[in-house]
Amino acid sequence: MRLDKFLCDSGFGTRKDAALIIKHGRVQIEGLSAVKANTDITGKKVFVDGQQIEYEDEIYLMMNKKAGVLTAARDKNAPTVMDELPQVALRRGISPVGRLDKDVTGLLLFTTNGELNHRLTSPKRNVEKRYIAKVDGVLSQNDIKLFEEGLDLGDFIAKPGKLSILEPNVGQVIVTEGKFHQVKRMFEKVGKPVLELKRVETAGVLLDESLLPGQFRPLTQDEISLLKKACQMEDE
Repeated sequence: MRLDKFLCDSGFGTRKDAALIIKHGRVQIEGLSAVKANTDITGKKVFVDGQQIEYEDEIYLMMNKKAGVLTAARDKNAPTVMDELPQVALRRGISPVGRLDKDVTGLLLFTTNGELNHRLTSPKRNVEKRYIAKVDGVLSQNDIKLFEEGLDLGDFIAKPGKLSILEPNVGQVIVTEGKFHQVKRMFEKVGKPVLELKRVETAGVLLDESLLPGQFRPLTQDEISLLKKACQMEDE
């Protein structure tokens, strides 16, 4: 990999920015000052201002998605989740893992790892996603039973979901699909329209409640391992 690309991918701005950093003598490779932007640094240690820079082969982030933001790459009329992410992640081709509706909040994952993204969103993998829903109505044991049986939503039959009642009008539901408006439609099917919906967990990775709406952070190695384990990728 070229030195300037390495610096760009590591968050040091554009190729022009990287060239200036090199020109000003701030970069060392294996203890020697770097002078050329096209230097091949494969397998070598790179330092900027005396601090070693570790290259991330893949990027993994979690966001506490706020309401009113689309899960889309771009939109002419509304803000998107991609507007909240750093340029270095966007340049690396990061993508959201699945989607959350505009008014749905909570855990949204992002990664540059295309295979992991595909597996996490494939219905065949049965990856669990947990939501907290505030509904219009009083939840009942019969609702729990209907969710367990799987609900006919007209265009498809939703796989069985695990519903538990937290408060009379607040339920926790675990599903293994993520079709368009699915969780909302499941509650609507049992006569309890959703007023608020928040995703709090995907494949064992919990929403970091210290993140304010719209904020994000990198996943820890343990969290990445949980995602890979859920997709049978732990040895890859």
